[in-house]
Amino acid sequence: MSALAPTLQAFFTDRLARQRQASGHTIAAYRDAVKLLLVFAERQTGKPPSRLDIADLDAPLIGAFLNQLETSRGNSTRTRNARLAAIHSLFRYAALRHPEDAAVIARVLAIPPKRFDKALITYLTEQEITNLARNDQGRTALRTLANPDAKRLEKLLFRRLRGRTQPRTAIRKSPSPAERAATKLAAAAPAGAPAPKTTTKTKTAISSKK
Repeated sequence: MSALAPTLQAFFTDRLARQRQASGHTIAAYRDAVKLLLVFAERQTGKPPSRLDIADLDAPLIGAFLNQLETSRGNSTRTRNARLAAIHSLFRYAALRHPEDAAVIARVLAIPPKRFDKALITYLTEQEITNLARNDQGRTALRTLANPDAKRLEKLLFRRLRGRTQPRTAIRKSPSPAERAATKLAAAAPAGAPAPKTTTKTKTAISSKK
């Protein structure tokens, strides 16, 4: 029996399920990637999956498999990179168990993901606009998209309305110069000393404020 078969079994049962506690969706995605790779390797090498070894899955074969995903199967670059991530995870696990295949594993791990351009959504379809307009949050989002300053204006109006509904005692006032001076005198006085007397000018300022 080759070293690949027990490594594959331990990768799914021990590494993914027990150690990483991966979800069922992750395990299924990794299983599909490995299954496609084994089918492709069988066609390329003429060996059944039970006789394939780690050395058979070298970097040129992995590269040809990734190209076949895009050309023959019509997979997107995103799917191709997801399959490569599953293969990398398998080979990182195999590197700990089979150091004798370190050179082959290192070349496979050096295969980089393929870069791609992300599609930017620059417009909304008529159906999407209709769905957004059916609720208050959607209408607010549409107004914000139509006018970049709408969100800022909405915040200012909300703050003003909130200030009007609050009682005047709840609105915080900035201290007057006389009050700030009295606070400084009280803070500068030593502990246990009597409170400083308020001067006539301070009293006049406070009385005029009242």
